[in-house]
Amino acid sequence: MYFHRTDFSSPSVNTDQSGFRISAGSEEARASAGGRVPPGPVRLIAGGSTALGVGASSDSTTLASLLWSKYAPSAPWLNFGSYCFNPTQEALLFTLYRHRLGDIDEIVILSGINAVMVARFPQWQQGDHGAFFFCGEYFEKMEELREQNRKGSRLFGRRSGPAATFATLDDMRRDTSTVIESAAELTLRQLDIWRRMAGPDTRISYVLQPMTRWMRYTDAPQERLLFEENDRMSELGPWEEVYADLATVEFGEAYAASLRAGCEQQGIRFFDLNPVVADVVTGEDWMFVDRVHYNDAGHDVVARVLAETLGLS
Repeated sequence: MYFHRTDFSSPSVNTDQSGFRISAGSEEARASAGGRVPPGPVRLIAGGSTALGVGASSDSTTLASLLWSKYAPSAPWLNFGSYCFNPTQEALLFTLYRHRLGDIDEIVILSGINAVMVARFPQWQQGDHGAFFFCGEYFEKMEELREQNRKGSRLFGRRSGPAATFATLDDMRRDTSTVIESAAELTLRQLDIWRRMAGPDTRISYVLQPMTRWMRYTDAPQERLLFEENDRMSELGPWEEVYADLATVEFGEAYAASLRAGCEQQGIRFFDLNPVVADVVTGEDWMFVDRVHYNDAGHDVVARVLAETLGLS
């Protein structure tokens, strides 16, 4: 339901007139999907908050900027990341701003965790296009409008009682096979939209984002302190308990297998970066600020591995 603040300026994060984060190339080169788009073919890195660069200390240390300035600099990279979007919202964002982008050489969609998180939401929140973060606010407001119409008009008929508006942790779907099937189906359906909207000359890759619990990964001492602090601050409770069913290597591998099979049918390249990144880091490497997002060192590792694995130049 939301996108980023427009024309936001700070030492760490800057957005354009449409809310896209600015990406930085070599020297003073700057670009953004809703602002200045360089002439000639461009490249996009899309997905959720990890693609956006949550955890990066500046615009220049996001994945888009590191690819443009360091690891795959042959064409500009635009930051098409979005905070708390499900696969439908990620694709919808592309349809709304495709006209601004001109020729697109490459699209890398680095995502996955949001899709499985919202796939756990109860069935009554899923609808035709998947549940979405903060949808409780939407259902609450819609129920208020229905209640007003029940009292003042017969146009919309009557119901026996108010509908559910908020889900609790007890309402979550925890059958992992159902969660994987739902998340993969929605993701693959939207990837077909990306492919059709991008055009035949654009190469599209879907990358399952590296996440601590989908890798055979040992937390660095700094990460353990941050994770413990995040757990103390969380209103839902410790992360490992809330997402215990999703936060395993086995779940990540099964999810990757489902996505890989669907991508192959569509002719879209698929890469699971979790085992690749796990092979290049040690228990002393501090790369996460929480279980999902990277610090500057982590962004650099992922950008380098991403370029090498996907053959970006």
